[in-house]
Amino acid sequence: MAFRNVISTLTPDGTEIVGPKVLMWHHPGNDIMNGSLLTVESNHFCVLKSRGAILDVYETGQYPLATPQRVLFGSIQQAFYGGQSPWQYEALYINRSKLVVSANGLCLSREMARMEYDVDYYIHCADKEHAVLLVQHMPPNGHWITVDDVNNYAAPVVEQAINQIVQLTPLEQVNERIHDITDLVHGHLQDFLAGYGITLDTVKVLVHPADKRMQELISLKAFGLDERSAVRYYTAMIMAEKGVVSAPNMAIGWPYYVGANPTLPMDPNAHGMPEGAKAASGRG
Repeated sequence: MAFRNVISTLTPDGTEIVGPKVLMWHHPGNDIMNGSLLTVESNHFCVLKSRGAILDVYETGQYPLATPQRVLFGSIQQAFYGGQSPWQYEALYINRSKLVVSANGLCLSREMARMEYDVDYYIHCADKEHAVLLVQHMPPNGHWITVDDVNNYAAPVVEQAINQIVQLTPLEQVNERIHDITDLVHGHLQDFLAGYGITLDTVKVLVHPADKRMQELISLKAFGLDERSAVRYYTAMIMAEKGVVSAPNMAIGWPYYVGANPTLPMDPNAHGMPEGAKAASGRG
């Protein structure tokens, strides 16, 4: 039999079409006929369809296409083309490599403070049965299903799982529960994606305050400062960046008098001066 053409995921210059951002690619041509040579790479599945029916699923190798003897899923109505059927096919290539999908969004802490989350999760299509589920339940966007398309389905599940814990947790304790959040996101995502024939591997979750000032204040509190001291030191840092000479006074909570020298109080034991200020004044 003389082969009419070769169907592959490689372009004429050898570039792979099904890259690390592509979960499924639908061959766009209508030239797949009896006698075509179907080529499947080592990291792909290929689902073959004809007139809406799934005929077969192929793993790595090359396969000459011929009129099918059986149909896996769906039904075929024979049409008449001068007594002969051209048996045109559709080839859907599925990436079986592990792909990374990224999701991000906003959530609220118990105090209604805005938090941002970044989630990376890794997926793959495990076997031929899962490839059929993917073709049946997730239609391509044009000729593609990319990781972004997968995230459009899964993003609400991620958001719901994260909010389920974060909304009940004080702002400063969110990161203490990051393992609980990760486990909950993994469980919800795994159940959801399984219906599409997608296997979930690893999930990584990062949650942090959306306000940059709040991030810096929490960092200062991590050094043991109370809320008021953290605000003072944060303000002093901003003043120092702008070259304001009274920044040290702001840090220790003492006034600054123009022309006065020194600016620190003369009695370091008064007014609860910090130990560092006592050392700077030569006392204590």
